Amino acid sequence: MFDDHTPSPSIDGSAPELNQDALVDAYSHAVATVADNVGPAVVRVQSGTAGRRGGLGSGVVIAGDGLVLTNSHVVGGVRRVRIGLTAAGDREAEVLGDDPATDLALLRVELPRNSATATLGDSKMLRRGHLVVGIGNPLGFESTITAGIVSALGRSLRSQSGHLIDDVIQTDAALNPGNSGGALVAASGQVVGINTAMIAGAQGLAFAVSSNTARFVIGEFIAHGRVRRAHLGIAAQTVPLPRRVALAVHSGANAVRVGEVHADGPADRAGLRVGDILIALDDVVVAGADDLLRLLGADRIGRPVEVSLLRDGRLVTRTVTAQERPVLASARR
Repeated sequence: MFDDHTPSPSIDGSAPELNQDALVDAYSHAVATVADNVGPAVVRVQSGTAGRRGGLGSGVVIAGDGLVLTNSHVVGGVRRVRIGLTAAGDREAEVLGDDPATDLALLRVELPRNSATATLGDSKMLRRGHLVVGIGNPLGFESTITAGIVSALGRSLRSQSGHLIDDVIQTDAALNPGNSGGALVAASGQVVGINTAMIAGAQGLAFAVSSNTARFVIGEFIAHGRVRRAHLGIAAQTVPLPRRVALAVHSGANAVRVGEVHADGPADRAGLRVGDILIALDDVVVAGADDLLRLLGADRIGRPVEVSLLRDGRLVTRTVTAQERPVLASARR
């Protein structure tokens, strides 16, 4: 028995006609549910002080003890910011960590009891075409909702500090100034990205730092107060591998393409090239740019790292001595 919202199978075996009203209702219900459940956990963040105009953006409450995730460029290198809570007014928040390399910052604010919180999801579950909802405070208009799809995954984006951010989600959900630091939410209701940038003058080009990158950065902030990491001196882009290639080299479905090699950096000195496909680090499979970020922890600083690469259809290895990633000026306080 089929109801009005279920496509009936056709007698000739062709694809069933879809009930357009049902599709629109399902889309609207998904967006409205995300807005109701996650919207209250998105707050206004302002870094200005008396007599000084500062950054204005958004943040996402990710824990009931007052942890708020936002962008580094919204914080702007200060120690304390103002948080605007819809039901409780403005409150001062402490900056626990600030990492311009990923354009993420972690704040702590005293929250009213039973305040709404959002849950960080697994951004690796995203696929192109998935529905996503942006929530933030564009141009000062609080709790604004936009919706779109995932346009691309594994992008690299140059932050306002000049550093390349890897494993960035591209979406066409509209973002405007003030959306920075807000939530990019999947239809499941989990936060899969932190909105970071839009391209002025372009339509449908917006970007978010992946939630998996955010998880790593939050852990570093809580443990060390900063993100101390090694680097190879490359710009990394997540790319899919053909199944036959993945099986032949015993890798995952995705790997990392070297999009840029920094002059006189560790990778440059070891002979890595633009276009190399990095599949493993010290025999550990690298399934994407966020994996590479996590694998290059503080324990690998100054250590030789064996990198497995696909180059011109051949598997090659190179030894790279990882260096500590420089702390950018805006992160020094």
